[in-house]
Amino acid sequence: MVDRRILFVFPGQGSQYRGMGSDLCAEFGVARDTYAEAGTALGYDIARLSFEDPAGEIGLTRYTQPALLTHEIACLRVFHELTGTRITPALAAGHSLGEYTALVAAGSLTLADGLRLVKRRGELMGEHGEGGMLALGLDAAAARVVADRHYCQVASINLPEQTVVGGREADLETLAAEFGAANPRKRAVRLATEGAFHTYLMVEAARRFRETLDATAFAPPAVNVLSNYTATPHDPDAGAIRTRLFFQLFNPVDWVGCLGTAMALGITDVIEFGGGIGTGEGPAGKRPNLESIVRKTLKGAGQEVSYAAAINVESLRTTAAAYAA
Repeated sequence: MVDRRILFVFPGQGSQYRGMGSDLCAEFGVARDTYAEAGTALGYDIARLSFEDPAGEIGLTRYTQPALLTHEIACLRVFHELTGTRITPALAAGHSLGEYTALVAAGSLTLADGLRLVKRRGELMGEHGEGGMLALGLDAAAARVVADRHYCQVASINLPEQTVVGGREADLETLAAEFGAANPRKRAVRLATEGAFHTYLMVEAARRFRETLDATAFAPPAVNVLSNYTATPHDPDAGAIRTRLFFQLFNPVDWVGCLGTAMALGITDVIEFGGGIGTGEGPAGKRPNLESIVRKTLKGAGQEVSYAAAINVESLRTTAAAYAA
């Protein structure tokens, strides 16, 4: 392990699904304890919502964010249990909501405080959000030119040639029509969100969220955590962490920049914790959310890393065995 520099990554919204975490709690006491701790902090049964989703609420931002943070930390704790806590990352990062999980993983936030933050963040994003988001097959500079013409804004730089933009519904419609006419071989892909996250349409949510941020204690992270806003490691100062999380709400997620920083810092391995995507049934049928965009970005930069998942019982056992050897 001495030659490995590991990056822990945590996905954001879009990686939630009904049944998430149920397999972990069936086999690991530490996962059951995590869900119980989370339920106490949130004031509702996050295990039932995540495992059964009886009211069809897991896709609502106010519930998605706490559900994902809980699942990601449960996966991380199971991984630590299986590896005897011998695996320490050189760096941690998360996509949007996942940045909060990275701060919990790094000891900057307690799980309870992290959950209270994302509960409030999700409520405000849902209540004050409007508009929507489109993924465009363009680099950030080109996407910005198109977005600016329609009162839209770059929201997330996911790949060197894929950028998400956000704006009001009517503005997105005219943007998509212009984009389609100018790029007949490409299409604008609509994302399922409750608003134009990480754009100027989130300013009111951010303004109200500041009160919660200011009331929350942050410790210096035990390992460097990358900021979506700056694409550089968070400053250990609590005030600086708060301001970057504040600005993150209405500025682009620079995921490509975060990966560039990780490569500059010599990362050799990436382990993704929590969530899952794909049409397969239940936790066992899911695949990691961030793997594709991480691999494509690094391949385009001529970089290779070892990538592993820790998102369900099977992948946790496999990854833990590989890294504990």
